[in-house]
Amino acid sequence: MIPGFGNLMQDVLWCFSQVKGTIDIGITEADIISTVEFNHTGELLATGDKGGRVVIFQREQESKNQPHRRGEYNVYSTFQSHEPEFDYLKSLEIEEKINKIRWLPQQNAAYFLLSTNDKTVKLWKVSERDKRPEGYNLKDEDGRLRDPSMITMLRVPVLRPMDLMVEATPRRVFANAHTYHINSISVNSDYETYMSADDLRINLWNFEITNQSFNIVDIKPANMEELTEVITAAEFHPHHCNTFVYSSSKGTIRLCDMRASALCDRHSKFFEEPEDPSNRSFFSEIISSISDVKFSHSGRYIMTRDYLTVKVWDLNMENRPIETYQVHDYLRSKLCSLYENDCIFDKFECVWNGSDSVIMTGSYNNFFRMFDRNTKRDVTLEASRENSKPRAILKPRKVCVGGKRRKDEISVDSLDFSKKILHTAWHPSENIIAVAATNNLYIFQDKVN
Repeated sequence: MIPGFGNLMQDVLWCFSQVKGTIDIGITEADIISTVEFNHTGELLATGDKGGRVVIFQREQESKNQPHRRGEYNVYSTFQSHEPEFDYLKSLEIEEKINKIRWLPQQNAAYFLLSTNDKTVKLWKVSERDKRPEGYNLKDEDGRLRDPSMITMLRVPVLRPMDLMVEATPRRVFANAHTYHINSISVNSDYETYMSADDLRINLWNFEITNQSFNIVDIKPANMEELTEVITAAEFHPHHCNTFVYSSSKGTIRLCDMRASALCDRHSKFFEEPEDPSNRSFFSEIISSISDVKFSHSGRYIMTRDYLTVKVWDLNMENRPIETYQVHDYLRSKLCSLYENDCIFDKFECVWNGSDSVIMTGSYNNFFRMFDRNTKRDVTLEASRENSKPRAILKPRKVCVGGKRRKDEISVDSLDFSKKILHTAWHPSENIIAVAATNNLYIFQDKVN
């Protein structure tokens, strides 16, 4: 077990650490955060937004003078990753919104990350510079070319110290391989390849080759009228570079092995839970669509999120999940109005903690949920500026479904469906979580006594 991960509900009191972003007055659509991701060490935290920007936060070193102030995350680099484009062949606008960010493990002083919008994946290099060359022979100090006839002596260029500058440069652009919108990217454990998935196809890329990819899954039928499901998410196994999973809008998960055949149209394993006929309704198909799929760090389990539940599957058992957690079962009676306001199509993500013992996912009213797999306890917490005093302990929230409402409960009828937590991230080795609420990034951590 990773140090610091105890019994979640008994040992861990979550408290407010930081909030990044402006207060909700006059925010634009472009400011809304669309993805959150820690790097492999947890020292960096990246967010992408609907305006195509990537903001990277770096954890400060903890100071010995203020031991109660643990390392805070401050802005390290901000850059425009994607711009709006126009597909002239299809007369379609391509949004700049960042759908996903994935970090590569750090190999040297620079950091590398992948970011994608609906059509194009980019590999970015983020590096520091604190020296600049001076004393060129053919250029003056402002960079203008000098008159060759005026150069009378040879100078040796030198490196002079300068203020630290963080530069983000696009190293590769992987484009023109997806007809439909990219919903996920996943870096392989060989760190030489990655995959990108859209509604009907999954492509395998080599990091060094930008002009061609290898199509490993294609579920497009010959006649589009026969289309019954789409791919919703895909991820590589954390340790076996030949294995990956993808989920579908029908609530199924397919495990594929790239050693079996070049085109993985035939899966190795097929995970599906038979539906209870007594629960069947008009909304059954919509709410069973899987919005996120994640391997556990150990690689033994898969977690999936659908509209109302989080499920944990054992790779060795295909016929049903070993664990099912109700995220907001009180919304079952509200599916009709959620369908009318389009909330029923919201795509919530889910994350594991570093030891795979706790899972976290978002809900409405800026609530997020945690489930302890060992004790089977759960807790609902809220990301809000009201209790954003430093070190303020988060009070568990309860939703009351009917009957008398207690003082500390909130009625299901007064939930705000415009406030939703779709994107969350968990530090790989500590109890630090990042939660995106509209244009704000909240960071919470456990209270150390």
